[in-house]
Amino acid sequence: MKYFLFPLLLTPFLLIFNCQKNLSEESVSLAIINARIWTANPNQPWAEAIAVNDNIITYVGSTKEITSKTSKNTIIIDANGMFVAPGFTDSHIHLLEGGFRLSSVQLRDADTPEEFRNRLAEFAKTCEPGDWILCGDWDHSLWGGDLPKRDWIDDVTPDNPVWINRLDGHMALANSLALKLANIDESTVTPSGGTIVRDKQGKPTGILKDNAMELIYPIIGEPSDSLKYQALDAAMQYLLEQGVTAVHHMGSWDDLRIFEHYNKKNKLRIRISAAVPLSTWQRLDEKIKTNGSGKKWLRIGGLKSFVDGSLGSHTALFHEPYCDQPTDTGLLVTSKEDLYQMILNSDASGLQSITHAIGDKANTIIFDIYEKILNENGKRDRRFRIEHVQHLRPTDIPRFRELGVIASVQPYHAIDDGRWAESLIGHDRVQQSYAYNSLLKSGAIVAFGSDWYVAPPVPLLGIYAAVTRQTLDGLNPDGWVPEEKVSVEAALKCYTLHPAYASFEEKIKGSIERGKLADIVIIDHDLTMIEPEEIKNCRIMITIVDGKVEFMRE
Repeated sequence: MKYFLFPLLLTPFLLIFNCQKNLSEESVSLAIINARIWTANPNQPWAEAIAVNDNIITYVGSTKEITSKTSKNTIIIDANGMFVAPGFTDSHIHLLEGGFRLSSVQLRDADTPEEFRNRLAEFAKTCEPGDWILCGDWDHSLWGGDLPKRDWIDDVTPDNPVWINRLDGHMALANSLALKLANIDESTVTPSGGTIVRDKQGKPTGILKDNAMELIYPIIGEPSDSLKYQALDAAMQYLLEQGVTAVHHMGSWDDLRIFEHYNKKNKLRIRISAAVPLSTWQRLDEKIKTNGSGKKWLRIGGLKSFVDGSLGSHTALFHEPYCDQPTDTGLLVTSKEDLYQMILNSDASGLQSITHAIGDKANTIIFDIYEKILNENGKRDRRFRIEHVQHLRPTDIPRFRELGVIASVQPYHAIDDGRWAESLIGHDRVQQSYAYNSLLKSGAIVAFGSDWYVAPPVPLLGIYAAVTRQTLDGLNPDGWVPEEKVSVEAALKCYTLHPAYASFEEKIKGSIERGKLADIVIIDHDLTMIEPEEIKNCRIMITIVDGKVEFMRE
């Protein structure tokens, strides 16, 4: 069977017919020919054809060489000059939450309090009385920075408890019904590492930040497994449409249970490397000792923890105060002593530490902890990670290479937060914010992701963000802190080879070379040859996972 893919008025169409070829010594189940292939393999950077046997890449070379190895049973994709790359990995994602948000109230682009209120009102009409209204992903910077209040929405959601989060997930708004169900009032004690925003009379406004959010979560009913499976299916389909073939999931043990169920049923369509909370390291250690760390579809071994919150919520931890709140330096979400002890013990058991740090002081804290543990536990291939790495002191940048720490970052945050970050932390500190080029030049391993649901899980948009740094408001056409732009090929490595290294999988994935898993994406334009501004307009045409076409644009 032979697939030919031709462009017609910029819209590809597909012709399928049989084509007899000579049998080769090694069978070829799928071949891609006449392509512009970026391999991520420094020993063979470019090629024009790929042969796959079952789920493994067997040949990378010329179209003539590959077609001589095909048979009548080979599926052949004629890319007709289109761009081919290793399948993208999203290095930081919340998979089920992203899936649930595909069908929740959409507040991300609500740009006035009135629009915010109206969308909630319309969504509430579709809900049964008593149903929780969740997610939302609102952004108060779009309407000038005033935090929403329960008073805005109480009268349009009288029968439904509301718990809708800001897009960064570090603060959320509850309506009065939700506060009542959680027994939160003016007498409620604020948890350590959190904030209950109150009005002048001391009454909660409905906004809870970071650890204070745990006052609400326990009373929200757990979705059924069937709804979780639906969310996972929706998330996988959406990611495949974006060329994503693997993810590093940051979540819970219950998330892992759902993934394991799908894995046993052979229903996973993307590869998942799943992290669980650091506080549960002993449970993870025991599970790996009993059952191993997993294989090609589902792997475990990572432990997620938090140093601080987020910039937009004023909970990222800085050495110096916020410019707009001179007495505020942010929040330490987990004590240094607890972080050190848990990471020390889990590292001694061979587990990987994956730590959220956004503010410059948060990054300094986790570097100091990592360095101390390296000295105490000795050398091994541990691959410590810091997630987000948004704001750094210049003296901390070289520590990534010196300590072998992976920087797991999300380029979309730069073009989003770049609209308002300087008003919060000033001109000097933003010069070392989202410092992707400085990190790469220092020799750091940098892995790109999205933090979906927080930002879109669209690698082409992430590459565009890293290469152009053009903020979403259009006010930085030459790039926000343009010195931190990276090349297209560097960005591609950060979505392919580097994430594979970050999950200890660089020997089986992350590049197009013989012996590696056949996870491949085909894009309609060569990202290395077009204007960087056009990258966001490119389209994923085909996504191949494990040697099978999982998505094809019609």
